[in-house]
Amino acid sequence: MTAAQPFPAPPSPCLPSRPLRVAVLGATGAVGQELLELLAERDFPVAELIPLASPRSAGQSLAWQGTSLAIRPVDASAFEGVDVVLASAGGSVSRQWAPVAARAGAVVIDNSSAFRMDPEVPLVVPEVNPEAAFAHRGIIANPNCTTILLTLVLAPLAARRAIRRVLVSTYQSASGAGARAMEELRQLSRTVLDGGEPVSEVLPHSLAFNLFLHNSPLQDNGYCEEELKMLNETRKIMGTPELRLSATCVRVPVLRAHSEAVNIEFHEPFPVQEARALLADAPGVELLENFEANRFPMPTDVTGRDPVAVGRIRQDLSDANALELWLCGDQIRKGAALNAIQIAELLIQGPAAGTEAVLPGGAA
Repeated sequence: MTAAQPFPAPPSPCLPSRPLRVAVLGATGAVGQELLELLAERDFPVAELIPLASPRSAGQSLAWQGTSLAIRPVDASAFEGVDVVLASAGGSVSRQWAPVAARAGAVVIDNSSAFRMDPEVPLVVPEVNPEAAFAHRGIIANPNCTTILLTLVLAPLAARRAIRRVLVSTYQSASGAGARAMEELRQLSRTVLDGGEPVSEVLPHSLAFNLFLHNSPLQDNGYCEEELKMLNETRKIMGTPELRLSATCVRVPVLRAHSEAVNIEFHEPFPVQEARALLADAPGVELLENFEANRFPMPTDVTGRDPVAVGRIRQDLSDANALELWLCGDQIRKGAALNAIQIAELLIQGPAAGTEAVLPGGAA
């Protein structure tokens, strides 16, 4: 068995259709806070909410749904009787505790990169590959934020015509690095406006009135880890192991919500109006474009909202078989917390819930 599969398959891949005992691992972080907000907003069937965090946060109180909950430290006993764990506490924490929670009988929906490429662990975007969620053995991986946003747009197009190649450049907000990075951007922006010299402690460089190539570790091939996540995760989610994809990821001085410029090459021409109509009807996608006013998606359009906004869909003038488009999505919401909760909702509804979803076609 793999590290992610040290336990037998659950008797049913679904969650019970009753109020659930829900643990949020990493409850004090930016994504953890969003998870709590969305559980209330979406009226998720919570019988008991168990907020879990690091020992330094243990014992503090957390407000939710008009009650005050004590934050618990993570230990094996915290998962006893828990139905579902929504985890967003980093890869090392997930590697330690997700198998423990799964052995205790919980379904773990993990937002870290710890299990995403494990062949035994489904990597799921509910609008794209819902059927994959029901093949879990206790752990389901939530994809990288930029990958989630990208696949929502690629899938309905790939269902109509096979994709040959994808080139994507991302413009990633401070929220992708967490709540501390967001606060640092606020503070260092004030420093610059006051004439001071910004010194970053959270990110490797100041993001105030600045941008830099993504700060994830560089690999021997010259790509950073974030860029390779987009390649490998997109292939897995869409079931296209040979998909040609190249990404350049950039951190930009935006507080929240990521943007992506995407070039998609098909094996044949794809009429712009046909692509536009498909994306306008795609689940989780919102068409936002006004060519006369030069008005297309911006991070402020999607901040705090569920849909991924797409626009400026146009013919690539250099390639008759390629389209260009622009998208924006809230990294904390659909790029993390919302996708995790949608997976849990899918498991409650059962396999039939995914039958109307857009399923991607092949790529070569």
